[in-house]
Amino acid sequence: MRLYLDTSDNQKTVVGIDGKRKIYRYESAREQNVLAAISETFKKQKITIADITSVEVVTGPGSFTGLRVGVSIVNALSYALKVSVNGRPAGSLIMPTYGKKPNIQSR
Repeated sequence: MRLYLDTSDNQKTVVGIDGKRKIYRYESAREQNVLAAISETFKKQKITIADITSVEVVTGPGSFTGLRVGVSIVNALSYALKVSVNGRPAGSLIMPTYGKKPNIQSR
């Protein structure tokens, strides 16, 4: 499973888990403890830290302090779990997935 972390916004922290073609997204009000938001997401999805196979983090643009916190947490997780880490621009992490090819028609 892939862990997504977006701390670029001053108002919220976004944690996402991508596994089995389904994305679980958790948003919380901006808080001091981003690790609590990650832990809460793991509890809600009934997964453990050992289930993470890669990590992605927003690298900007956004709040400088928020970005530093997010990148630091992801680097520590990547080092501890020995998994790859990738940086992405804001807005590109959590993308919609569809069960089949979109069928968009004009009327």
